[in-house]
Amino acid sequence: MKNICNMMNGMVYRRFLMLLLLVTTAATAQQTALPEIVLNQSGYYPKLEKSAVVLQAVSGNSFELLSMPDRKSVYTGVLSEPKATGYSKIKTRIADFSAFDQPGQYIIRIPGVSDSPVFKIGDGVHHDLAVAALKAFYYQRASSALDVSYAGKWNRVAGHPDTSVYIHPSAASKNRKADSKINVTGGWYDAGDYNKYVVNSGISTSTLFSAYEDFTAYFLGQEVNIPHAKNKVPDILTEAVYNLRWMLKMQDPADGGVYHKCTNLDFDAMVMPDKAISKRYVVAKGTAATLNLVAVAAQAYRIFKHFPEQYPGLADSCLLAAKKAWSWSLNNPNVVYDQDLLNKMSDLKVSTGTYGDKDLEDEWTWASAELLASTGEQAYFDAFFARLNAPVSLPSWSNVGILGYYTLIRCEGQLPERYKSVTSILKKKILTLADRYLAAFNTGPYHTVIGASLYDFAWGSNSSAMNQSILLINTYLFSKKDAYLNAAVSNLDYILGKNATSYSFVTGIGYKSPLHPHHRLSFADGIAEPIPGMLVGGPNREKQDGIKYDSEPETSYLDDANSYASNEIAINWNAPLVYVANAMEYLEKGKK
Repeated sequence: MKNICNMMNGMVYRRFLMLLLLVTTAATAQQTALPEIVLNQSGYYPKLEKSAVVLQAVSGNSFELLSMPDRKSVYTGVLSEPKATGYSKIKTRIADFSAFDQPGQYIIRIPGVSDSPVFKIGDGVHHDLAVAALKAFYYQRASSALDVSYAGKWNRVAGHPDTSVYIHPSAASKNRKADSKINVTGGWYDAGDYNKYVVNSGISTSTLFSAYEDFTAYFLGQEVNIPHAKNKVPDILTEAVYNLRWMLKMQDPADGGVYHKCTNLDFDAMVMPDKAISKRYVVAKGTAATLNLVAVAAQAYRIFKHFPEQYPGLADSCLLAAKKAWSWSLNNPNVVYDQDLLNKMSDLKVSTGTYGDKDLEDEWTWASAELLASTGEQAYFDAFFARLNAPVSLPSWSNVGILGYYTLIRCEGQLPERYKSVTSILKKKILTLADRYLAAFNTGPYHTVIGASLYDFAWGSNSSAMNQSILLINTYLFSKKDAYLNAAVSNLDYILGKNATSYSFVTGIGYKSPLHPHHRLSFADGIAEPIPGMLVGGPNREKQDGIKYDSEPETSYLDDANSYASNEIAINWNAPLVYVANAMEYLEKGKK
């Protein structure tokens, strides 16, 4: 999975890479020449920001839009002055055509460079993306066969039933002895690997729930062709429930603690799930995993109490699980998952994803906020308020505090009056971050939020782009200022092709998208095209996979199954893509 370099010891890592090099397809040749004009390959909304980026030197200062197929000039604009990135040799010029809002198909013409590819301006330009990004979670289902009527050519038999998973010695307790078995069937495969991790499922499931809470009416009408009864449950909830039920099974009913992960001892080979038959274990309870369940289950309670006929008892079960997990966490406030230490204490060495996190204050912030929003109880307000002065930053699996901010702002109208004053503080803290991103958008070399800094090009950089957009969308929802929405959509432009690589970083979307993601399901199925709708990690200047590819930060990406540092997929990267693509499909309609 995505932080595989940190997760493998040296010997296991080398063995894994040698195997992968033997069975992988031929590596995609690294492009050394920059593309000339890059743009959003899905298209642009008529009333929102629209721009392309010129990556080659041009002598003139103007550009034209030509309608297609008649090649009639419909708009003339002025290129920006050359912009230096500050961290590479690349210089850019921006062709901004936001003033042009007529639906249709167009190309950009600039003297001295090749015409741009054809692109679209119109309503619903990201509909296919929004559907595919959510459908990608269905393809990640563990313990389940995928039927041809839903999965098409990517149908497969079930693997990893996980009905008889062993208790690892690190997870043993009075009521569950080591080597006894429990049922933890279901859930999503985490990333390119076949293991399941509570601390990454937490932010992923919550992000889908948050998309539903923010845009409920929109999701009530969305169909993505996944198995469900005719029960009027939105597909986004049907899919999220599949993972929620697995997370609930990871809780020890005796004490409320939650196991960190369900895993093999080592990573599976690059084979299909039914061929991966190594013993599976649940490993070590921890505070981070337990607080993740608190947050997700408390949020699920708010949602599923409105679906009592479709999911009888689920809401109450979730609230009970959340409160029991909270009690365990109060008694075990800082149990950190330490895989190295664990391996020193057992002959059953675990070398899969660590997801280690030593700072748990953000998990406490998030969990207390979700319980406060769902119950209004003073104890949860006190726990949240005690951490109100903590710094806030973009969310990731290991830094989830701001998710609690989003929740309390979202639920402001339902909070008891005595708590409402705190939301104004939360909005100010979010606005501070949003304004920083807005400045990056206005001055950055790609006219996007992402890419303004060298440090943007880290592991999972595309996920950072989408989480920046979520923050900007949340800011727009409470401020109603269009500037934040335009900045948010710029990062969608980026991941769909308006970047220095010219790739659309979502499989199956655009005319140039990844064909060889680091993803066992797509590698081993014998199908030329990868499973669609998956967001790959994107440019990563550190290139921890050790493969040789471009040294410029913004082009340090390789479409190769070996490149787990830049070309893996992960559920916590796809979840913010689901949020952003669907949010924009809904919000752009309000701009008409």
